[in-house]
Amino acid sequence: MTTNALAELPVVVIGAGPVGLAAAAHLHERGLAFTVLEAGDGPGAAVRQWGHVRLFSPWRYDIDAAARRLLAATGWVAPAEDDLPTGTELVEAYLRPLAELPQLAPHLRYRARVVAVGRLGLDRLRTTGRENAPFLVRLADGTDLLARAVVDASGTWGTPNVLGGSGLPAHGEDTVAGYVEPALPDVPGADRDRFAGRHTLVVGAGHSAANTLLALADLAAVAAGTTVTWAIRSTSPARTYGGGDADALPARGALGSRLREHVEAGRIRLLTGFSVHALAEVDGRVEVTVRAADGATRSVTVDRIVSATGFRPDHSITTELRLDLDPVLGATRALAPLIDPNEHSCGTVPPHGVDELAHPEPGYHAVGVKSYGRAPTFLMATGYEQVRSVVAALAGDWAAARDVRLELPETGVCTSNPVDSVDGADCCGGPAPAAEDIQAKATRGLPTGVAGGLLTAPLALLPTAGGCCAD
Repeated sequence: MTTNALAELPVVVIGAGPVGLAAAAHLHERGLAFTVLEAGDGPGAAVRQWGHVRLFSPWRYDIDAAARRLLAATGWVAPAEDDLPTGTELVEAYLRPLAELPQLAPHLRYRARVVAVGRLGLDRLRTTGRENAPFLVRLADGTDLLARAVVDASGTWGTPNVLGGSGLPAHGEDTVAGYVEPALPDVPGADRDRFAGRHTLVVGAGHSAANTLLALADLAAVAAGTTVTWAIRSTSPARTYGGGDADALPARGALGSRLREHVEAGRIRLLTGFSVHALAEVDGRVEVTVRAADGATRSVTVDRIVSATGFRPDHSITTELRLDLDPVLGATRALAPLIDPNEHSCGTVPPHGVDELAHPEPGYHAVGVKSYGRAPTFLMATGYEQVRSVVAALAGDWAAARDVRLELPETGVCTSNPVDSVDGADCCGGPAPAAEDIQAKATRGLPTGVAGGLLTAPLALLPTAGGCCAD
């Protein structure tokens, strides 16, 4: 296929969540043809699954700039800037109106699950002519689409981490699936009957875990027999407690402070150094066996388990593409050292864009939470800046693509102790780094012209991807 013919094909965006729709808005502004493929039945399908949860960040940080411009031109009135939306409100007041705009709606396809992405007529081994071959995007119904480029904003919500403490499923984990809840169940609402009067174990140290723990503590206050146990692999809950009153996002600081109060008052039982080794059904309950570093084991028996251990990307749809993935995080090899939770927090991740997201397969970019692999340091506004940069590059505007800017929260940023496990969960908590440390980390290892524009303003956060929810 000639270069001109390839350029006439659309850019395929996988996923119609906040970052995928932001990509669509930027593609429209740049005059590039696009198609958005969403596996769910409407925009923000994954967000709607935690719709009862409230974000930490107010509306002013939750809306992409290009999307805001498109909506404002229709007379759309933005929600009050200081209000904190729930996931449902994020969809209904922002994502759905955005998806229904005449500039975007004809290009969105729902119930269109992508099962594979390759190059037309070429497998991964073939090199000659690869850059001129269109992408072939295959859907679950057998439909094949051709694309000039692929922006993969499919997220990680559908691929949670296992409960097993070694990254492998715990022994018997599959046999007790009926007793295990995914992250962020609706404890006071639709899921109340599964927890009232029962003993629930919450595994994980991120803000998804914190939200669930607070909801369970509230339920325990009104439903007799409801007990709550919290298990983390690290030796201290300090990271989850976060910045408290000093947090730039008050709702996030309050979350950690309230959790600490419940633990110290004994309303939530905290187990540290908790690495799940085996699970077994015993008389209608689950016996959870943990193994310490010295090989010693202990167990706790519960009625329900909430797995808040984070998420990981699914790269199975791109096995025929030439991806350069870091062997540890599953992010690009260039991005991995900039987001490594052993070295970085949410607040010290430097600006990054198309250069750090590039693969040996030209034209394919994973963006949003998927781009971070298993690193729990992702923030929603980071995804907005990623797609702005990627789309600018697709339009040939490399000056704009490389003028990457990123705002950082002043405190409440997530930290990871390389000795204590990060529990594989979303994170944001802990002291703010010194300004000089932020600047040093922001410029380390970046290509010339990429670093810049570090600010210290609160940043929109996404649950399951950097910790954005308040109860």
